[in-house]
Amino acid sequence: MEISAMVDRLAALAQPHRLAVFRLLVVAGPEGRAAGDIADAIGLPASSLSFHLAHLKRAGLVTAVRDGRSLRYAADFGAMRGLVDFLTDNCCAGAACGPDLERLIA
Repeated sequence: MEISAMVDRLAALAQPHRLAVFRLLVVAGPEGRAAGDIADAIGLPASSLSFHLAHLKRAGLVTAVRDGRSLRYAADFGAMRGLVDFLTDNCCAGAACGPDLERLIA
C-alpha cells in the first residue's frame, strides 16, 4: 500500500473523536451504525460528526450506504487490516516476535 494512504489513515485516527467513532464502528461490525446512533453514542452534534465521518471516509477507513433517509456507516475492515499489516510488516526485524505480539498480528 502506498505510504501516503497509510499516513492519511493514521492522521485520520490521530484525533480523539474520530478514533472514538472508528472504534465504535469496529465494535458494530459489518452492518455498521446509522449516523444518528453514532452521534448519540459518542455525544457529538450532527454537524461535528459529519465532519469527522467525512474525514474517516476520505482516508478510506469507513464506508457509507444510504439506509432510507439516513446514512449507515461501517468500518472498512480491509483498510484497517491493511494499516495493521503496514505497521507490523517488518516487525522485530525478521526475528520471532514475543507471544503477545504474535497473537496481536495473527
